[in-house]
Amino acid sequence: MPKLTVEGVGSFEVAEGKRLVQALVEDAGTDQLHACGGMARCTTCRVQFTDGEPPKMTAAERDTLAAREISDEGVRLSCQIQCDHDMSVKLISRLEGSGRKDQGSPVADTIQPEPVWVEKDV
Repeated sequence: MPKLTVEGVGSFEVAEGKRLVQALVEDAGTDQLHACGGMARCTTCRVQFTDGEPPKMTAAERDTLAAREISDEGVRLSCQIQCDHDMSVKLISRLEGSGRKDQGSPVADTIQPEPVWVEKDV
């Protein structure tokens, strides 16, 4: 089982293939935002990788990050990442202090929209 380490929270074993956004909420018990329900539309589920950043991303993630001009090193959409290896992240988009009433809509167990995998631009 992959190990997810969340800065300031702890380390957790998560089910192979689980969506990172779900692991952050369900396994790590964080208040990670996901306003669009994990559809790669809103960017509220952003995290910053400190270790183990996946080398691939979905085309939806790439396009959404580009459209929102988000290019900080290691910043990715947790709704578009599967937990298939050990990774460490820093939470940068949380319910606390956001002014939102809740974390977001329910998230499907599989990556949405249907993933088209691309190499992450370096």
